[in-house]
Amino acid sequence: MSDEANIIVGLEIGTSKICAVVGEQNGDGTLNLVGLGQSPARGMRKGEIVDVAQAEECVRNAIVEAEQMADVEIRSVYLGVTGAHIRGFNNRGVHPVVSADREISEDDVQDVVKNAKAINLPAENTVIHAVRQHFLVDGHDGIANPVGMFGARLEVDMHVVHGNTNRLQNSVRLVKGLQLEVEEIVFNGLASSLALLTSDQKELGALVIDIGGGTTDYVVYYDGVIKHTGVLAVGGDHVSNDLGHGLKVPLSRAEKLKVEHGSAVVDEAVKGQAVTILNDLGLPLRTVNLEHLQRIMALRLEEIFQIVSADLEQAGFTDYLGAGVFLCGGGARVPNIARLAEPVLQLPVSLGQTNSISGLKSALDQPEFVTAIGLAKFGSLKTRKRKKSAWWPHLPLPWK
Repeated sequence: MSDEANIIVGLEIGTSKICAVVGEQNGDGTLNLVGLGQSPARGMRKGEIVDVAQAEECVRNAIVEAEQMADVEIRSVYLGVTGAHIRGFNNRGVHPVVSADREISEDDVQDVVKNAKAINLPAENTVIHAVRQHFLVDGHDGIANPVGMFGARLEVDMHVVHGNTNRLQNSVRLVKGLQLEVEEIVFNGLASSLALLTSDQKELGALVIDIGGGTTDYVVYYDGVIKHTGVLAVGGDHVSNDLGHGLKVPLSRAEKLKVEHGSAVVDEAVKGQAVTILNDLGLPLRTVNLEHLQRIMALRLEEIFQIVSADLEQAGFTDYLGAGVFLCGGGARVPNIARLAEPVLQLPVSLGQTNSISGLKSALDQPEFVTAIGLAKFGSLKTRKRKKSAWWPHLPLPWK
């Protein structure tokens, strides 16, 4: 049985699946995955709960499975959140240094951070993350920690992620209804990037795109910190819907066809080929042209990448992604998806690989588990920071 004091759990309540990952923090602070529980999701739409009773049962099933595999009792989780209501933007806080000798103190840092957070959010919204990027002292930028420096004017650039309070609380309330504490809510895109990116990739500039069932989350890192975040209310389920309409088949058949014959790029080998769909009695129902199937998929997936590309261009980050693009989420399983994405994004694209995490090989290699693994890693980094802050109070935030 694992030492429950060192247990950290990431819980993703997704559109198509619920996933709970149990991590054990080693003495050196690294994370070892010891349990995984999953359940098909019901009562979810576009990353948000639409039927509490159905969703609660699915979450309970995933938690129980994770507990059994890890041989622990789960008491609290780091909860992933997504949805079209979530927004991210950059903000600058300003604070005059008023001490007689103009030496910047920890209090000055807290004040300037507070000022950067004091933004005019819609009344119904709440801040999920306020991530420090860099400090400026008297206009000199790129400063990681200004404490002890001299200056008259202290500024900080922050990336703020916020969302609708009630819609975020729906997930929290569901989890608490299962007698579990929510340690913190975490934007899914942030969690995925934590699981995938190395420090070098964050410095060079990297884009993580997490294609889920009902949403696509994306995060830009550059200079070691988060610069941009976004959520599209489009994901793998929309590809299945398009196939259902385009091929005139039920949604369940469309999903099966997507998995068995799908591709993000039309495969030359399937041209002229067809597959026969049988009805419930095993009799031929209709014939589906495979080239047509793959063309429908390619158009929808291309649209997702086009929207992300247009947003990055508008935000001015297309030239700052030296490490390229990393794909994860269930949608990253579609064959040839990197081949489709590269010409649209005009960047090298690869499937993301989890880093600096050990344990269950079966989970570490699957793109659909990246978010839940990242949630556990977020919790692990927060725990390490709390333990160390007693002797070194100015540690960087865990997602830097």
